[in-house]
Amino acid sequence: MLGGAAVTEEVIPGFKFSRASYVYSLFRPQIVAELELHRHGLTLLRRAPSSFTPTPRHGGPSLLLGADAASDAAEIGRFSKADARAYEEYNALLERYSAALRPLLDVAPPDLGALWPPPLRGRAAQARWWRNARDALFYARHLLGLGAALPGFVELLAAPASKLLHRWFETPILKATLATDAVVGAMVAPSTPGSAYVLLYHVMAGAWYNVRGGMGALSGAVAAAAREAGAELVAGAPVARILVERGRAVGVALEGGGEVRAPVVLSTAAPTLTLGPLLSAEGRALLPPRLAAALRGVSVASGSVKINLAISALPNFRCKPSPRGQEGAPQPWHRGTIHFEEDMEQLEAAFRDAAGGAPSARPMVEMTLPSVLDDTLAPPGKHVCLLFVQYAPYDLPGGGWDAPGARQAFAARVYKIIEDHAPGFTASIIGEDILTPLDLERVFSLPRGNICHASMTVDQIAFLRPAEGVARYATPVPGLFLGGAGAHPGGGVMGAAGRNAARAIIEEHEEEWAREGLAAAKK
Repeated sequence: MLGGAAVTEEVIPGFKFSRASYVYSLFRPQIVAELELHRHGLTLLRRAPSSFTPTPRHGGPSLLLGADAASDAAEIGRFSKADARAYEEYNALLERYSAALRPLLDVAPPDLGALWPPPLRGRAAQARWWRNARDALFYARHLLGLGAALPGFVELLAAPASKLLHRWFETPILKATLATDAVVGAMVAPSTPGSAYVLLYHVMAGAWYNVRGGMGALSGAVAAAAREAGAELVAGAPVARILVERGRAVGVALEGGGEVRAPVVLSTAAPTLTLGPLLSAEGRALLPPRLAAALRGVSVASGSVKINLAISALPNFRCKPSPRGQEGAPQPWHRGTIHFEEDMEQLEAAFRDAAGGAPSARPMVEMTLPSVLDDTLAPPGKHVCLLFVQYAPYDLPGGGWDAPGARQAFAARVYKIIEDHAPGFTASIIGEDILTPLDLERVFSLPRGNICHASMTVDQIAFLRPAEGVARYATPVPGLFLGGAGAHPGGGVMGAAGRNAARAIIEEHEEEWAREGLAAAKK
């Protein structure tokens, strides 16, 4: 299937799932405009309200956010008037940081180690140095533009999310809801240094959407634009090896035989795969020892599980039951992400279990119900339920995830949490698709199940992603480039790394192509 982890699959007859990635927000608007993706079928469905946190108590308090600013203030004000006022200021500060960061998503990070000394000879080397210096100045200008807010931004990069949230708020359920953005997809707790940056990374996206037809419809729109531009797309042809001859990448060898030759190879597989098992021995010999050692040390820690469910009815929450006469009908709180944590200690405890080598006794659960907004995904009256769950280690004792009943035992813990909040949920399950970290690796080639190809820690972002010396998409193997989630700016359905890599390829080769009379290749 085309699309990597952004696919729509009918793994249960009649139900179409965004089987891996499942929400849209980080995708760069420039790509939508440049490829005219709306003309190729991309339709976005706004999720408003965007967040709901129920409690397991009948008639107990709940938190519904994301409809509009006035509704957010009223919801938070039921718990704390001070938090309602602080929430607006908190969002304004994060938006200021985000405004400084967003332009950096679309520019190659500078290789700081290569800025000094500049090369004295070699036209190509000098051109690369000037491009590197140009991008370094771009980064410096935007970050220094934060002015008096710069010290707070630097603190945020290294701080735990709990420090940020405790500083701003007093309401446990609000802090827990916001803290999920700091840990989703990452093997960290809210108290882990650097988790505040993960929070900002997700908040930076702005509004979150569903894609009509599932995430595969986004990949389908990109594919349609590519075909229109003359690209030939081939599925069902796994790559066995990146070919390197006479010191440069020349194409790929396919499993089962056959080759595809090309002057440039752009890999969106994880860097640890691209520059590891996928690269031929001749290619690996071109990697400097320091880079090879750095790649071996890249963290791909993961604790994510994706559970896709076909359900016969929407969950009816104990704390906020459907109005009389509307039982089974979608309600506003069904539209966004549903959280099941009332305080950050529940997240901390879940992380501690996994850090000790065991799946969380009480996992963190995020639920989305995309069929509430998209009637193409499920039969009438039935629904698709997507659960993103943490934490579950990649390695388990006693046979691991393939041991009989291991997946089902963990899923049962997840269902119990939801059942406590919405009685009858477990009975509504028609079919299930459980993807542990091991399954995410097997199905989608996500190393150890890491949805970002490499952890989004401060030591693995910007000019250190995936490692110093290859952050500008070109690798030490001439003609081989990186362009996936393991490259800058990181994970999520974003497209920025691929677009940046394409620009890097054009800049590296446009003079050569022009000399050969191939200037049209730039278009």
